Amino acid sequence: MRSWHSFFLLLTVLFCVSCTGGRPHKPLIGGIKRSMADREEVWNQDSEEDSLAPTDGGIEVPAPLNDRPEQLLRRTGYTASYNRNLRIVNWVAWHLTADHTSGPHKRKGIAYTEDTEVPAPRATTFDYQQSGYDRGHMCPSGDNKWSREAQQDCFLLSNMCPQDHNLNGGDWNELEMACRRWAEEYGDLYIVCGPVLYRQRHKTIGRNKITVPEAFFKVILCLQGEPKAIGFIYKNNSGNRPMDSYVNSIDEVERITGIDFFPSLPDDMEEKVEKEENISKWN
Repeated sequence: MRSWHSFFLLLTVLFCVSCTGGRPHKPLIGGIKRSMADREEVWNQDSEEDSLAPTDGGIEVPAPLNDRPEQLLRRTGYTASYNRNLRIVNWVAWHLTADHTSGPHKRKGIAYTEDTEVPAPRATTFDYQQSGYDRGHMCPSGDNKWSREAQQDCFLLSNMCPQDHNLNGGDWNELEMACRRWAEEYGDLYIVCGPVLYRQRHKTIGRNKITVPEAFFKVILCLQGEPKAIGFIYKNNSGNRPMDSYVNSIDEVERITGIDFFPSLPDDMEEKVEKEENISKWN
């Protein structure tokens, strides 16, 4: 009886192994693709530091988007929501600390790089050549000098949008520098920025038809001391205007973009700070 029992036990084991391909089931941890509605989270499978939770609790990460394609890209210095139809991001979010406002890792020698983690067709350097537009960083190089890897990640073309040259080097750059000053003053900021698309049909550049935004937004949250927040919208054209001419409440930026910013905040705090549009609190 014992031999027959062993024989049937062996058959059972062999059957189970053949059904699973001889490999044990792996738990759902960092390093795999997951989906939630239309949201796809993509993690670096080679990094031991990845987890399912966004950096610093994810205060800077907006709510999931259900009305457009969204592929989440976890980078060293930021998180991006990529739109495969437009070939640009929906938003880019990062936590800017005082320690991250400077560092030894400059942009010199770092090339703009095609992002192979997003599906083709996707932006290449050829799409921007003779287009009349800059490769405009969403998460700027100046916020990533603290890490070589972060600096390299911010030169992925998925972190770029076609941007007017004068805006990129002018008023938009002034806002980026102001954010670094504020991070140094207050200790840290939570920042989200990205394109604004007003029209149903958009201009594109290059063979891969990279969408040209009509404007750009940036929303900023500070939780040091009395919490405060502010929003900005810059049209994608040249100009030289004072920063306060671009100010909007975050509520207004949410209305225009359809993005819910800072959803992890307590409701009463979120309601209060997202109504503000007072630049004097920041200067």
